[in-house]
Amino acid sequence: MKKITLVGSLLFLLIGCKQKLKVEDFSTNEQLKNMSPLDAFLQEKGSALFGYLPKTAEDDKYPITEEKVALGKKLYFDVRLSKDNTISCNSCHNLSTFGVDNRSFSPGNDGGLGGRNSPTVLNAALHSKQFWDGRAKDVEEQAGGPILNPVEMAVPSEEFLVKRLHLIEEYGDLFTKAFPADEDPISYWNVQQAIAAFERKLITPSKLDDYLKGDLKALTQQQKDGMKAFIETGCTTCHTGNALGGTMFQKFGVYGNYWDFTKSAKIDNGVFDISKNESDKYVLKVPSLRNVEKTGPYFHDGSVSSLKAAVDIMAQTQLNKKLTDKEQDDIVAFLSSLTGDIPAAYKQP
Repeated sequence: MKKITLVGSLLFLLIGCKQKLKVEDFSTNEQLKNMSPLDAFLQEKGSALFGYLPKTAEDDKYPITEEKVALGKKLYFDVRLSKDNTISCNSCHNLSTFGVDNRSFSPGNDGGLGGRNSPTVLNAALHSKQFWDGRAKDVEEQAGGPILNPVEMAVPSEEFLVKRLHLIEEYGDLFTKAFPADEDPISYWNVQQAIAAFERKLITPSKLDDYLKGDLKALTQQQKDGMKAFIETGCTTCHTGNALGGTMFQKFGVYGNYWDFTKSAKIDNGVFDISKNESDKYVLKVPSLRNVEKTGPYFHDGSVSSLKAAVDIMAQTQLNKKLTDKEQDDIVAFLSSLTGDIPAAYKQP
């Protein structure tokens, strides 16, 4: 499935490079006729490419309740989920700084650094898979990984954590309310489900969403120009859907070695390290661009600090295009329209 997605996307990319979109081609809908040609183009193409952002990233397999969310929030901020009570989920995915810690690599329980940049947790539940290499199918599965990772939270076993939580009186009540049908509600799987229920609420609508709902003044002229450049350049080959990414895997460096552009200290083999398939070398999950203005440094290794530089690198390595300075600035302005927020109540323990 991964190979088909990659090849199909690259084919679309190559075709798209030859045929430039025209504003006047997107003004046939009756509702669009009273708009400027640019707004008509962006409204029609934007709705088709990005869709609409839900209030909650729901999944029928995992019903969300207020009790699960309350428990998940408590667990998310609790340093007792790490071996030595040193870090919490929020340490690396700080909700007060757009779900990241703004470091290239995050320190774990023992002070050692992880091997990849910690991506934002905001809107992550909208992604098709989790982690840069896609090794978790959803946020429920992902939530259990860092706790047991020896470089991250370093808890020695599921049983160790469950035993610790059983000794904390307040968790007995919270787990019982969240999972009333379970004979023993404090379980590792329920820890995962509760944290994930909280994360499924971390959706950040932005000015782009206001614009796509019909508020034509929600974006500045430069942001509109940037959105047009973003589409015509071919960025939407990968960055589509309501999260503007997170739905496919691509080779980083289609038109050259990525490390020649990013000056990365270490070459990351990507999905290859899991699959051992040569075609998966340097293949990584396409990140969401929601809040990207605030979530640097960029790429899987946090090797680039400037968003403008990251845009330039992506155009060259993925699309074989050299953007003008104005195009770069306009696209960065458009990306700023993706900055949203979550309720203040979610940001604090």
